[in-house]
Amino acid sequence: MKDTTVTVLLVDDDKVDTMAVRRSFLALNIANPVIEARNGIEALDRLRGVNGHEKVPRPCLVMLDLNMPRMGGIEFLEEMRGDPALRRILVFVMTTSAAAEDRMKAYNLNVAGYMLKHRPGQSFLKAIGMLQHFWRVIEFPE
Repeated sequence: MKDTTVTVLLVDDDKVDTMAVRRSFLALNIANPVIEARNGIEALDRLRGVNGHEKVPRPCLVMLDLNMPRMGGIEFLEEMRGDPALRRILVFVMTTSAAAEDRMKAYNLNVAGYMLKHRPGQSFLKAIGMLQHFWRVIEFPE
């Protein structure tokens, strides 16, 4: 399983933030495929391979924003965790929300981590590097 490429599903409606993630991947020489979704509905379609979207290959890891139109991150997590085919997928929240309530809701829906996007300095780059190390050393659920 260790030699299998991990696909990253980046669920975020903010183009600047998605570009920042892609720049961080480049800076850290992370070559994993990144598939983008602009909201929770599109992300679920991509994970399920429905409504004209190709199914996201497994193993995959979701990087999720909470504040999005149509279906936000918490609603996406509730739907995903209720789907037997999707509930074991690893999710890391990357959001601007420092609200304790959002953090608690996300952890109650079994996210693997909760990171704030807009911190000063290199913390965002360090967070992406930590994620890369994480997905390289863990065993993914089937």
